[in-house]
Amino acid sequence: MNNIFIIDDDPITVFGIKKMLKASVSCENISAFDNGKMAIDQLRLDIENGCPMPEVIFLDINMPIMDGWEFLEAFLALPIENRIIINVITSSIDPADYHKWNEFRLKCFHYLNFKNKPIFKIETTDLSRINLAS
Repeated sequence: MNNIFIIDDDPITVFGIKKMLKASVSCENISAFDNGKMAIDQLRLDIENGCPMPEVIFLDINMPIMDGWEFLEAFLALPIENRIIINVITSSIDPADYHKWNEFRLKCFHYLNFKNKPIFKIETTDLSRINLAS
């Protein structure tokens, strides 16, 4: 993999995901963003400059400025041709969040997963088994 985005305002979660990824996946660039706006701005800039898109995104739901749901709305409007694995991660136990994820999943071209925090190593190692070309 060349590029993974972690979009989460919790530095402990970001640290944990980075540590697990570095131990289980070969990736040239792991970028972290404190909110969805920072990440969507970077994606727009990357599209403008012809840079490669991330193959995997870890996306928190509850963040300031632009939350995960707002990020997904903006992300789905971007002209991205490659299918990206988007792992929606949350500590929320609200069933409405799962239902909202399912609504996005049904209308999304990308691979959309729902995972509860904390993320375990087994969940990050599964990334290497997915054929990103399909």
